[in-house]
Amino acid sequence: MLNQRAKILLKTLVERYITEGQPVGSRSLSKFSGLDLSPATIRNVMADLEEMGFVTSPHTSAGRVPTPRGYRFFIDTLLVVKPLDSVEIYHLEEQLHLDNPSQLINSTSQLLSELTRFAGVVVTSKRSGVVFRYIEFMALSEKRILLIIVTPEGDVQNRVLFTDRVYSQTELIEAANFINQNYAGCDLDGIRSRLKSELKQLHHDMTSLMTAAIEVGGEAIRESSDAMVVAGERKLLDVHDLVGNMTSLKKLFDLFERKTALLQLLELSRQAQGVQIFIGGESGVVTLDEFSVVTAPYEMDGVIVGTVGVVGPTRMAYDRIIPIVDVTAKLLSNALSQH
Repeated sequence: MLNQRAKILLKTLVERYITEGQPVGSRSLSKFSGLDLSPATIRNVMADLEEMGFVTSPHTSAGRVPTPRGYRFFIDTLLVVKPLDSVEIYHLEEQLHLDNPSQLINSTSQLLSELTRFAGVVVTSKRSGVVFRYIEFMALSEKRILLIIVTPEGDVQNRVLFTDRVYSQTELIEAANFINQNYAGCDLDGIRSRLKSELKQLHHDMTSLMTAAIEVGGEAIRESSDAMVVAGERKLLDVHDLVGNMTSLKKLFDLFERKTALLQLLELSRQAQGVQIFIGGESGVVTLDEFSVVTAPYEMDGVIVGTVGVVGPTRMAYDRIIPIVDVTAKLLSNALSQH
């Protein structure tokens, strides 16, 4: 669609705008493009690019800025990504707490935020096999019992069970011991089918308590395992491009809080290989018109289990952000698979 001259000028314009944050005029394009073109020729090419929707002219300036379509063409066709060197990868590994599985997800989102100065996001997906390490019962009142369930990763979930009768502390300990001794580490979805026959070893009226515990425990683990961890949202308040656009920032923070739409967007990246870049409105999430999302899926034992990503302004250094997200996803994959 574009000839070589137009591609070079568009590439130069996007790179200068990302670096300087100001509309780019023909003088800068002439200086940095390396092309021997007259100002009139450059203006004609810019007019053509604007007509095709790759650049636009702010009302207050003679220069131009890239549109989301311009960014997309730049990323897909013109961008040269420089891989991280071994020293940078080593520093990433050091900061990721790879030796502490329970801290991996939180430290990953924080690290992405610190390295990019934007918001770091990690989504942990639902597990098909829901298991637990152990459970406890604690009486709250006559017919209310607190179920405490601990996952293999050390996450703790609490749920309140409402029972038909009063259970003594001895009965609660007996029920918890039975479940822990017979079912710890087993798939909770498969345990329910075994309960009716195996619970004959206990009092018949304990069946309802233990069935409820397995049901609610499974739901608790699923809810906790389909989570989105966001770090560094406040860093977006320091981004020059966004300071004057508090309306968009407010919408973005509402999105972080609700999470549903952003989870849907990040779910898309799990269905593709490698790094995905969503620019502005093309994400399908209206709130993100002035923002870009760079994501990559991560794996455990060869199976994609979640997504890492960065949310920032459309004017971001994609050549730097992309390898950071890519390498972080791979390091997280390796760490999870080893543990």
